[in-house]
Amino acid sequence: MTELATNLTTYMNQVGQKAKSASTHLARADTKTKNYALTCIKAQIIAHRDDILSANAIDVQNGKDKGLEPALLDRLVISEKVFVGILNSLDDVIGLPDPIGEMSELTYRPSGIQLGKMRVPLGVIGMIYESRPNVTIEAGSLAIKSGNAIILRGGSEAFYSNQALAKCIHLGLEQAGLPTDGVQVLATTDREAVDKLITMTGAVDVVIPRGGRGLIERIANNARVPVIKHLDGNCHTFVDEFANMDMAMKVCVNAKTSRYSPCNVMETLLVHAKIADVALPQIAKAMSDVDSAMMFRVCKNSQAILANLGLNLETATEDDWYAEYLAPILAVKVVDDIDHAIHHINHYGSHHTDVIITDNYTNSQRFIREVDSSSVMVNASSRFADGFEYGLGAEIGISTDKIHARGPVGLHGLTSQKWVVFGHGEVRV
Repeated sequence: MTELATNLTTYMNQVGQKAKSASTHLARADTKTKNYALTCIKAQIIAHRDDILSANAIDVQNGKDKGLEPALLDRLVISEKVFVGILNSLDDVIGLPDPIGEMSELTYRPSGIQLGKMRVPLGVIGMIYESRPNVTIEAGSLAIKSGNAIILRGGSEAFYSNQALAKCIHLGLEQAGLPTDGVQVLATTDREAVDKLITMTGAVDVVIPRGGRGLIERIANNARVPVIKHLDGNCHTFVDEFANMDMAMKVCVNAKTSRYSPCNVMETLLVHAKIADVALPQIAKAMSDVDSAMMFRVCKNSQAILANLGLNLETATEDDWYAEYLAPILAVKVVDDIDHAIHHINHYGSHHTDVIITDNYTNSQRFIREVDSSSVMVNASSRFADGFEYGLGAEIGISTDKIHARGPVGLHGLTSQKWVVFGHGEVRV
């Protein structure tokens, strides 16, 4: 083992031990103390605004120099809107009810004991993510509020931004009397640190990766601790035969063109054959008006309908139905009916977010029951699949796994429940 690897191993072991120790203090912190810590962190971010933006400017310039992909570069920038969003997310988390200690399902058994469940922190969370330095604050704040310690490993492209934000978190925790080791941002860009983090079974209770498919697949394949994840954001919108056309156009345009980089963007448009001749040209033309570079990867029937409209068309391949483009590219398919739409989504989709546009109640209920995704929507843009929009205050990620946390993961997703029994001297007979 090289000297570097030896040093890294020592460093990661220390990080894990510190997080484990801090988690016991955070788990017993009361709501008032945790909220005060978040308030102090917000004040520190405001006070260090210039330092944060300067650090971010270095990361952005380095990203440009290295030819960082447009989607990652877009996520990296701390714009005025993003900065305000960071502060607002802290306010939102402060305002959320504290789930820790919450009792549910209390019931008496014939034996006389009273049985229930208590909500408790997971313990130590390992978080690996790319770009998006705002995730540092969102994940840190959710961990604090839910009584967990967290180890954050951001991408090398956001190193300086994350370190500047980590300083604000530590100052806020210290001011509130909570252990600064409760939120640790790794001070290394060594990829091996990730490999060690995801195998630290004695210190880390769950790992949450947030980034590109390659990163998440690597972590899912190599982790020795449980993983909360989603691989792709191949989101669909199905325009049913009973859709309101004005609504369909508005929702579809927003779902695709408002931004290209988030995982909740529509990547495939499905249109019912009975209305395709009318609906498809309207929707495609509206998207092209917003972005003239929009490329449509079309099925045979879509090709025939859109052929003479002067749009950018390419014939779709099998791979296009699986694709998450994160770009001005949209797969388009005409389907025979709702059965084919549901089958297509369940077969090709990533189980992230899928939408039906319809005024038919029966079809809407079938869609939400039968589409096997973590978020299913009726007459709304897939862009709403977000922790903030769901009222979670912030999100630490999105899960498409079928475990306790599915969809946007907020406070409750960072907790579990344990059985609690209250007795009066009862004994088992």
